[in-house]
Amino acid sequence: MTSFRPAPAWLADAVFYQIYPQSFADSNGDGIGDFNGIAEHLDHLSWLGVNTVWLNPCFVSPFRDAGYDVSDHLHVAPRYGSNDELAKLVDEARRHRIRVLLDLVAGHTSDAHPWFTASANDPDDHRYIWAPDGRPDGFVPSPGSRPGAYLPNFFDSQPALNFGYARENPAEPWRLPVDAEGPRTNREALRSIMDHWLRLGVSGFRVDMAASLVKDDPDRSETARIWSELRQWLDTAHPEAVLLSEWGEPEVSVAAGFHADFFLQFGGPADGLALRSLWSNGEGTVNEDWDPLDCFFDPGGRGSPRPFVEAWERASTAVGSSGFISLPTANHDFSRLNCGPRTAEQLPAAFAFQLTWPTLPAIYYGDEIGMRYIDGLPDTEGSVLGPRYNRAGSRTPMQWDDTENAGFSTAPVDDLYLPVDPAHDRPTVAAQHADEGSLLHLVRRLVRLRTTTPELGSGGSVEVLHAGYPFVYVRGGRYLVVVNPQRNEASWAYDSATAQPLEVSGVDLGGGTTARGFGYGIFDLGHR
Repeated sequence: MTSFRPAPAWLADAVFYQIYPQSFADSNGDGIGDFNGIAEHLDHLSWLGVNTVWLNPCFVSPFRDAGYDVSDHLHVAPRYGSNDELAKLVDEARRHRIRVLLDLVAGHTSDAHPWFTASANDPDDHRYIWAPDGRPDGFVPSPGSRPGAYLPNFFDSQPALNFGYARENPAEPWRLPVDAEGPRTNREALRSIMDHWLRLGVSGFRVDMAASLVKDDPDRSETARIWSELRQWLDTAHPEAVLLSEWGEPEVSVAAGFHADFFLQFGGPADGLALRSLWSNGEGTVNEDWDPLDCFFDPGGRGSPRPFVEAWERASTAVGSSGFISLPTANHDFSRLNCGPRTAEQLPAAFAFQLTWPTLPAIYYGDEIGMRYIDGLPDTEGSVLGPRYNRAGSRTPMQWDDTENAGFSTAPVDDLYLPVDPAHDRPTVAAQHADEGSLLHLVRRLVRLRTTTPELGSGGSVEVLHAGYPFVYVRGGRYLVVVNPQRNEASWAYDSATAQPLEVSGVDLGGGTTARGFGYGIFDLGHR
């Protein structure tokens, strides 16, 4: 493993909050969220206990993939505001003791990027991957005077930047090695882009499709080499900045130079089983290629925490002290917790688990109040990926209060980026803020308990006592956590009637551990 500078100390205590900027808060009434809208709601995040925010891509883009098709890496999209307004947001967040991370799209650009339009008309330009003759599988015909076709990285409108190929093939002479001029130019550009925004004051990046750089790289070793090179530069030039990867395989990505990786709905040999085995109930965003499974947080009690625990143990052992694993409630590509048959009463147990497990928690905006995944929305900026995979349902406007458009925007309903949840009982921040028994207050208390109790944080030990219903584990040798995500009562032979309850609903430790349906409990066992 390459030797890197230790991760900045602040990362170990991070509580991430993901903001989809176009759906968070609209300050100017055009129907799309913006930087000033985010700035106006920093008090909510500070009150909640969030200390690190990451924003989905906010750069200039044609928005064929919701901003993941960047056409100018150094300027923000006007719909969100200006570079100066982003800088003001970063400064204001810092005053709230919140760091801001940006989303870095490293492996491709938009086909509207000046780099690509130049490359499409210059056969000697190798910033992208071009096959000069014919159209190999997966390639897209050239839109310019240059003959041949280019390789996309995701949608056809997202041409892959050329970071080289790990393996040569005489039948495909257009495969350039990783040290060719085009790949070297792209590595230098990536570093310049990162440096630009870090100098503005952001604290790092979440990197989109981080494993996608070098092509035909089966063990990702050449891609890892690129990130290792960038990490070594980062350690010297910006030692307090961090890199989080959209990779989904911490065993590989952290060794490559990332400070942390997310458990995702995809990634690694098990194709994201660890995360899906917790939350995915077969509704919302569903990839037809996924094997059917019963998730652990299922009212019928048909799942198991074992797939997650075993994946976490493997990853945690491999990562060791060199980095972190992050566990999200959801994300912009995956169903919200409150999806399909899952109801609001099931969410507290999910947060009791997520905020006490030794991973870095990542709360997707709105999950703290139990916002719903909304079915049946139209394809919006490339949201539909398959017959049962519409990401728009997880991207609807934040629900602030019971005013028009749930307080998200003053724009006419037809001008909103996406429709607001139409349900009459949709949860809102204002209503839950006024109710100390709400999910919002519980999440706040759990975040505070985590951040004030080192044993419950990312570095505390965990001992699993029962990997079933209820799920029982001890953190730091002192704090007992009991979680029962099913509707039926569950028991386990563990008696500690003298334990001090810290956050409990429906769990009794007297005469053995009994947890009512959807119950959870966190207890201080004292020094043992």
